[in-house]
Parts: sequence; C-alpha cells; structure tokens
Amino acid sequence: MSTSKEAAKANVFRRLTDFDQTKVVNILIRNSLLIVLLLVMVYFATQNDRFISIGNLRAVLIAAAPFALIALGQTIVILTGGIDLSVGSLIALGAMVSAYLALRLPAEQIWVAILAAIAIGIIAGVINGIVVAYLNVPPFVATLGMLTAASGLAYAIGGGAPINGLPENFGVLANTKLFGFQLPVYIMIISFIVLGLVMKYSAFGLRVYAVGGNRTAAEVAGVNAKRTLIQVYTLSGFLAATSGVVLASRVISGPPNLGQGYELLAIAAVVIGGASLMGGRGTVWGTLLGLLIIQTLKNGLDILIVPSYWQNVIIGVVIVSAVAVDVWASRRQSR
Repeated sequence: MSTSKEAAKANVFRRLTDFDQTKVVNILIRNSLLIVLLLVMVYFATQNDRFISIGNLRAVLIAAAPFALIALGQTIVILTGGIDLSVGSLIALGAMVSAYLALRLPAEQIWVAILAAIAIGIIAGVINGIVVAYLNVPPFVATLGMLTAASGLAYAIGGGAPINGLPENFGVLANTKLFGFQLPVYIMIISFIVLGLVMKYSAFGLRVYAVGGNRTAAEVAGVNAKRTLIQVYTLSGFLAATSGVVLASRVISGPPNLGQGYELLAIAAVVIGGASLMGGRGTVWGTLLGLLIIQTLKNGLDILIVPSYWQNVIIGVVIVSAVAVDVWASRRQSR
C-alpha cells in the first residue's frame, strides 16, 4: 500500500514539474524579445558607462522616431501579407517636396509645405494600393516600381542636388523640445499607442488581420479586401512622407537620398517583432520591441566604435536568428 502511495505522489510531483517547466518555457517564449532587449542593454552598459546615460537614451529615442513611423506602416502592410518597398523613396520625396515649397513660400506658410509633402505620400500610397488590389500586381513588384519612380522624382525636384538654405522655422517640427525630448519622440509614442489600440480593438484592425490570414475567406465573410488593401498602403505612404518631413526638418535641408535603405530596416524591425511575412500574424507592440532592439544595437555598436560594415553583419545575424526562433516557437505551439 505504501509503495502505491509513494508512486502516486511521485507521479503527481512529476506532472507538476512538467507543468511548471512548460509554463516557464512558454513565458520565456512570449517575452523573448523583451529579454533580448534587456540582455543587449546590459551588455552595452557593462562595456561603456556612457550607454546608460540620459543623454544617450535621448539620442536612441530621437534616432528611432522617424524610423518608427515607416516601421508602423510596414507592420500594417505585412499583416495583410504584402510588403512596401517604396517607403524609403517616399521619405526622400516627402523631404524634397517640403523643402522645395518651404524655400519658395512665405515663412508663415511653412505648414503648406508640410501638408503638400504628406499629400504626395498619401497619393503614392493610394496608387500602390490600387495596383495591388485591383490589378493584382504582386506587392513586391508594385512597390518596387513606386520606389524607383519616387526616387527619380526626388532627384528631379532638386535637380540632382540637395535643397539647402531653408528658413530656420522649417526646423521647428523636429527640433522643438518638450520636457527634454524633441517633438518627433512624442509623435512616435502617440503613433504607437493609437495604432496599437486601433489594430487591437477596431473593425479596421480585424479586417487587416482577416485579409492577411486568408483573403478569400475574409471576402466570403463580407470583408472588402480591396478597400482594406488600399487603406493599408495609403497609411504606409502617409507615414513615410511624414517621416521624410521630420527628417528634413531635423537637418533643415532636403537631401534626395534621404531614407535610402530604410525600407529594409523597417522590414527587419517588423520581422524581429514577430510578424509573419505571410500575413495575419504580428503586433504593433512587437514592432516597437523590434525597433528598439535595432536602434539599441546600432547605438551601442557606435559607442563601441564598431565599423558600419560589421554592424550590418551583426544586425543581419539578429534578423535571421529572430525569424528562426519565431518559426521554432510557432511549430512548438502548433503541436
């Protein structure tokens, strides 16, 4: 009798132990990005005391702010199963349009230049959406064409050269400080909060996830997939042009090559954040963590004076590792 009781106790203990181990593993998987970010911060902090200073924290957030806008737009696009390669060129186009008009308009009408640049981004996004939704052109091809066209227009506006000599008030948007931080930092925070809530609680968010999960099933359920795709690419174009205005305001000029390569970093932030390139899976908050990981890596490596080419290698390894972990975790949860 005592032997059977001991066996029963051992069996219960083993089940509890297995349950606890599974629970711990699941918690670690769910919070893996946060853990990685903390480990990266701890490493750089031990290597250089300057990394944990308030001034450096401010520098990380300021650098992340314009980049965060296009990462947000890229998140929504990828959730539908698409991709937007044009955001880098739309940054340059938005910067050049705003700089061109700011140089020619009265100083008190600087807001007209900003709104015109944002409108150009919206128009480009609408075109992307129509080509993808109604002409059934693959998003990669459609947005690659827009990338080329927008880049050409950006150079054409400035005659192949940057637009300099802008009025000082053009830099107000990016360089005005509030409680020690520039306005773009607050724009970034508000954008993440608003879009995060929209994607989680609104009908628009549900439609985006539905289209990305299974477009045919979403249409059968009554979702207007074409309209949703146009809205998504329009939002991406709006955010990219806004980012271009912010970056141009920061340097008070209009470089035609501004934003070059940003589309790849935006995609990297979204993928590191756990979004699936097949669509239907991912969150705005995951993109925020992915963005912070990339910016923290870049900042820490700069402080340690690591050459830029090695920085690209390290970030590339992080991207591949993040995707590999995500695939492993998805397979584990599906068992």
